[in-house]
Amino acid sequence: MRKTFFKTPGQALILLFLAAVVGCASGQDEQMDKLQVDGYSVRSLRGQDTETLNEQLFAAANINTDPSDYLLGAGDLLQVTVFESEELNCQVRVSSRGHVTLPLLGQVDVKGLSAREAEIHIEDLYRERYLKDPHVSVFVEAHVSQRVTLLGQFKNPGTYDYPTKMRLMDVMALGGGMTDQAGRTAQVRRAPDADGEGGGTFLVDLDKMIREGSSELNIEINGGDMIFVPEAGMFFVDGAVRKPGAYHITRRTGLSEALSLAGGMAPYADPEKVILIRHLGDGERQVLELDIQDFEVQQTPVTDRDVILVKASKTGRVLHGLGVNIGIPGVAGFGYRDPVK
Repeated sequence: MRKTFFKTPGQALILLFLAAVVGCASGQDEQMDKLQVDGYSVRSLRGQDTETLNEQLFAAANINTDPSDYLLGAGDLLQVTVFESEELNCQVRVSSRGHVTLPLLGQVDVKGLSAREAEIHIEDLYRERYLKDPHVSVFVEAHVSQRVTLLGQFKNPGTYDYPTKMRLMDVMALGGGMTDQAGRTAQVRRAPDADGEGGGTFLVDLDKMIREGSSELNIEINGGDMIFVPEAGMFFVDGAVRKPGAYHITRRTGLSEALSLAGGMAPYADPEKVILIRHLGDGERQVLELDIQDFEVQQTPVTDRDVILVKASKTGRVLHGLGVNIGIPGVAGFGYRDPVK
């Protein structure tokens, strides 16, 4: 006696319909996988919001300048007043070598000193040979020597007067903070001095300096320094995710977090089939199929230009694509709409 597995002909038709849909979806999957890997297309979505980081930057920065802290350099015009002797008062300009010429003292090196430090230095020189207890005032009539340049992902990049000693966060605040496209590394480029010493490029981790409070990274800036904040790298997410698009890498980001930024995987996603396309340079790339359920895979850091493609589960696509179509009142039928499209 033959056993019948279907109580009604309608059930058999539904099963045949599901089998046809799965078979069709399987063929389309193979074509789509090849198209996505060979020539992927992504939708644009601008990256991460840095307002919180900027708020912390402004809170920690000190951009109020005290005239007594002005750093002196070539071209600055100074009014030097010696209160114990009017004959020693003079107006002088700092030479290209950083000297001023003062009565009785001759050339005095003031380059790189603050106005207050210059006062103390001149008082000491007069005290050694000419005056018992001198009091000197140095007023900067025109400050033209010291400037710093902010380049890259600042809201207000440009060249700024650098009248007083500042640290990195103070100078970055002058540029209005960082844009949403900013990376999390700053480069401080310093030219060598007249003796060819002291130059170089310093790399600073902004997350550690600002968010974690690593004060040793908040280095002192010199006049003439250039601070560059590059644009963050980009990675792309496509396929069975809720918000496919392009995202900025503003800090170390694991594969699992990258998918979270894209809204997480869609209900019909196959977590065992996540494709990572990594560019290796010179036109070469590496294509890996990963299981996102593996903890080590979840921690895999994404890099610039990575593409993450999440495949859809064939059965998941069918189950999430089925629906009931109602046409003539009282007459209903099954329909299918591919959720991936």
